[in-house]
Amino acid sequence: MSNQINGGEAVYRVLKANGIDTVFGLLGGSMLELYDAMYEGGEISYVGARDERAAGHMADAWARMTGKPGVVLGAQAGPGVVNIVTAVAEAQLAYSPMVVIAGAITRADQCKDTFQEVDQVALFAPISKRSVMVTDPSRLAPMLEDAIRLASSGRRGPVVLHVPRDLFAAMLPDVEPKAVAIARPGPAAPEDVDAIASLISNASRPVIFAGGGFKWGKGREALTELAETLEVPVVASTGHADVMRHGHPWFAGQAGPRGNRVASRLTKEADVLVVLGARLGFNSTFHSNDYVGADTRIAHVDIDGSAVGRYFPAEIAVQADARQTAEALAPKANKPNADVWREAFKADMASLAKERAEEAEIATWPMHPRRALAEIRDALPADAITTLDTGNTCLQAADRLAHYEPLSLITPLDFGLVGFGLAAAIGAKSASPERPVVAIMGDGAVGYTMVEIQTAISHNLPIVIIVLDNEAWGAEKAYQQEFFGGRLLGAEIQSPRYDKFAELCGGKGIWVDAVGKMGPALKDAIASNQTTVIQCKIDPGALMTLRKDLFTKQDDND
Repeated sequence: MSNQINGGEAVYRVLKANGIDTVFGLLGGSMLELYDAMYEGGEISYVGARDERAAGHMADAWARMTGKPGVVLGAQAGPGVVNIVTAVAEAQLAYSPMVVIAGAITRADQCKDTFQEVDQVALFAPISKRSVMVTDPSRLAPMLEDAIRLASSGRRGPVVLHVPRDLFAAMLPDVEPKAVAIARPGPAAPEDVDAIASLISNASRPVIFAGGGFKWGKGREALTELAETLEVPVVASTGHADVMRHGHPWFAGQAGPRGNRVASRLTKEADVLVVLGARLGFNSTFHSNDYVGADTRIAHVDIDGSAVGRYFPAEIAVQADARQTAEALAPKANKPNADVWREAFKADMASLAKERAEEAEIATWPMHPRRALAEIRDALPADAITTLDTGNTCLQAADRLAHYEPLSLITPLDFGLVGFGLAAAIGAKSASPERPVVAIMGDGAVGYTMVEIQTAISHNLPIVIIVLDNEAWGAEKAYQQEFFGGRLLGAEIQSPRYDKFAELCGGKGIWVDAVGKMGPALKDAIASNQTTVIQCKIDPGALMTLRKDLFTKQDDND
């Protein structure tokens, strides 16, 4: 038997061979052999969350920081695995590579209405790249390798591998796996590069629309060089405001409904839009000519060919890698004759900077969220990683923060998830322990995963959670006020003193009670190297609506 190992050891070896040095989960009885193999092997760190959903968000954020698939262990068949559904759906719509190793009931007990038996494979099938059951011990290691390959290939996403309980204990021949080779895309074809170069070289109002493809492809330098060579403004897709350095003279920030007015004007008025590594999806455009001009000529490059030209017609349609295409394009294209456009852009950016400076001087109390965000922006270190939630406050934060280093912003992206930021911050800190990590959340959002404050403390992963407390589900309250005559039901909430909860968990709590104190509190929290909750009451009336297309005003007499 010396030449045999159990299934848990085989899984451990595959993960180790593929550079997975951290996994996330919640202990359960369905895969204790894997936990034992990790304990004995000692080369894979384990972050034990208090809820599987949170563990999934941690793995998602870890993947976005490292570029490797984040691994989450659904260690209890049935309820433990089902709890990961939200995190898998989020990763699917964020195109984040994740491998869920999901415990399942033993093969002999399947289809007998056994304790904790649900159809896990069917449950995850619509929200993942693949959901599949391992049925034979000899297939366990190869199918895990397939899951890693699929999660990391093309447009990335989550893969769920269901493993019956007995397979972790089953004996199989000794294996020494090697790292899975991932096929990588190349640049656009030479004729497509020439066509894009000609299009942008002859534009009078050119814009580069850059998306997450530059982050996965480590392409910030290539994007920056292209913008500087052509002296063309760059606009970021939603959730990717870190594709270029904050304050770069050719960077307009985030476009679309969650972006700023300058970036949105650029994409609407451009005569040529070169889209690299982005889909022009709903979050960035509302699929509307209010954000992308009806007459704009579009060259569209994305790793997923099915996304190219899907929402707006592409004159040049290319399936390719964003970074490599930018590198090929820079020496081919000529600086366009667009000085009037450039000067207007610079004037607009100066106006926007003045507007943001004025927000930083708002002196009302409770603090206006934009004043709070301005203080946070000024206090964030250059190497900080910021995680955001969805919600009214984070909507206002989307383009008001500063991101200097690559991979500095993690958001829920298209799933629009509330309760993401805290767990994501822990995952980001696991991937980059040398960088400060700050989660910015509303008071309602923190309630979803507040117990994970204990996870950060117990695993020595110090993060800062800033709670902007407006005592409301702000987005819905704004809709009820604007469209339903101010008739509020369910919108107003009372949250506890999360700063005190952090102290009970062994961390640090800071209560901000005046304007001007948020910035110093953040600096103090980061310097302390403790998991810290900073809580501040913000103006409950400082709300804004986003999806005005969803509602019509209700007459009080209806």
